[in-house]
Amino acid sequence: MFKIIKPALVAGLAIAAISAPASAQVNGMATSNIGLTVANSQALQTGFQQINTTYQSQITQVEQLNQQRMQLVQQLDTNNDGNLDEAEQAVLNESNPTVQQIGQLESQIGELQRPTQLARLYVVNQVGQNYAAAVDQVMTNRDIKVMLAPEAVDFAVEGLDVTALVVEALNARLPSVSITPPQGWQPNQATVELMQEVQRIYAIFAQQQAAQAQQQGGQAASGEEVRRN
Repeated sequence: MFKIIKPALVAGLAIAAISAPASAQVNGMATSNIGLTVANSQALQTGFQQINTTYQSQITQVEQLNQQRMQLVQQLDTNNDGNLDEAEQAVLNESNPTVQQIGQLESQIGELQRPTQLARLYVVNQVGQNYAAAVDQVMTNRDIKVMLAPEAVDFAVEGLDVTALVVEALNARLPSVSITPPQGWQPNQATVELMQEVQRIYAIFAQQQAAQAQQQGGQAASGEEVRRN
């Protein structure tokens, strides 16, 4: 079980720090989650913050263009769900001026996002490459004989997961990384998939934070109503 001890905003996405489990292994076996480890690593958080600063102009432009795109999409969104589904797209013609404008905006957005995304992928790649060494260190220090991925375990007692310990080892081993990819560098499939997992983790936590904020807002409004009465 992961315990959220503080929220952090990185690259517009919320992530959670995790606390170390009470026990570090069970009968020489443990589990570790690479996605959570990379997402919570100091090197990744610092790297993403540096990317935000370096590419602030492009990020702002993308936000502005996305707003324009959404305004155009709303004109064609007959069911008001915020997207153009297959039925809505089926009746649209590529010669439609609004459709053409949306396509142009999407092309601009993709071009502006490319260097930022490549830099983030490079950060993820560097952190991911050090994951195995961090796991090996934890296994040696804790006398763990078998390390499993969480999805390989159907049932487990509390304390089997040592992801927090791997994060600590990774932070000590790799406190920072470069945000500038070498000339011609391109991510491999493993890096792309790891990036997708990190983004999924960020999205889940962001949803949790939004729900919590909404709940707190509702409680505050209820308290104010009670005071008025």
